[in-house]
Amino acid sequence: MDKNMIGRMHLHEVSGRADASLFLDLPNRIHSSNPQYIQPLNKDIAAVFDEKKNKFFQHGKCSRWLLFDENKTVIGRIAAFINHNYEQDQPTGGIGFFECIDSTHAANFMFDECKRWLQREGMQAMDGPINFGERVNWWGLLMEGFDAPLYGMNYHPPYYQRLFEQYGFKVYFYQDCYSMNLAQTLPEKFYRIKDKIESYDGYRVIPFCKRRLKQFALDFTSIYNKSWETHGEGKTMEENEAIKLFSEMKAVIDEKAIWFAYHHDQPIACWLNLPDLNYHFKSLKGKFSLLHILRFLWLKKFRPSPKLVGILFGVIPEYQAKGIDAFMVVSALSVLKSQTRYSHYEMQWIGDFNPKMINFAKNMGAERTRRLATYRYLFDQNQIFHRHRMLG
Repeated sequence: MDKNMIGRMHLHEVSGRADASLFLDLPNRIHSSNPQYIQPLNKDIAAVFDEKKNKFFQHGKCSRWLLFDENKTVIGRIAAFINHNYEQDQPTGGIGFFECIDSTHAANFMFDECKRWLQREGMQAMDGPINFGERVNWWGLLMEGFDAPLYGMNYHPPYYQRLFEQYGFKVYFYQDCYSMNLAQTLPEKFYRIKDKIESYDGYRVIPFCKRRLKQFALDFTSIYNKSWETHGEGKTMEENEAIKLFSEMKAVIDEKAIWFAYHHDQPIACWLNLPDLNYHFKSLKGKFSLLHILRFLWLKKFRPSPKLVGILFGVIPEYQAKGIDAFMVVSALSVLKSQTRYSHYEMQWIGDFNPKMINFAKNMGAERTRRLATYRYLFDQNQIFHRHRMLG
């Protein structure tokens, strides 16, 4: 037992509202001295563990625990889950929503329990910290760039990296975030590519329109499934899921921040951005009652966020390496610069297994401002460890 731990600890599986409340409250104590920390909305964390709201329960299962010290004080939390659509070289489970005091013993206590739980379910490895859901939220361990987080981004004290690595976790892939000032000018070649593609017949780029939400959601589904099928790991989206996603985002969508590219009316690419929600959520302290919603809407209207956050960028395979990305970005930025008040742009993470997207970000003039990592722990330590395969 290390010097930070005295007496006995015990893990308690979360069940009931009181436990769920303790699970939500712990990060506020862990990060209480850090002014950069922004509490996520409680409802969004709770939804991950709600079988009625999280579709991943349809093909998986989840358990979560609280770690108590000898004084019955919560000193850690963690969740373990199985997603049978998470296609890996070996059966691989996940752990996430990890919070812990600075104690190797406490962290190992929780990691061991997750390992046992996952082994009983037939898993041979565990990735973490990840989400029991899509990769866009709550995925990866923050390693660099401890400024205020984007919404849905994990935020960790620097010592969490040590806790994971001392247990034996190894980096499966890095997740890099790139930022740029929207006032800066794109390289000249971007404009030449745009002019060239515009001279061809049938290409167009248009902004999102809420009145046509359903059609754009269907186009998004087509682009997403074609673009991400080459990533493996069972990443697909149903049309009804996309419609639900855009409907839920409708209140925060800026129509000038989401763009679609078409060729002869075939959807071929999309660039999905949202205002930085944490710019307003930081004042809500995790709450989202009717009064909080009204406050958020007031802030959104009269104190708009100066930062735009890149959520997703995709081009279907048959149109990749043809300049469609530059065509769409130049067209969109001309509107964003002239008709909005955004001054800064930060992309959600790009995996280091995706060199094409990283090079595109760098070619835009963006610089890396954050780094997260997805770790993997093989239960058989004699098994050869492989990093995430590179995308072509």
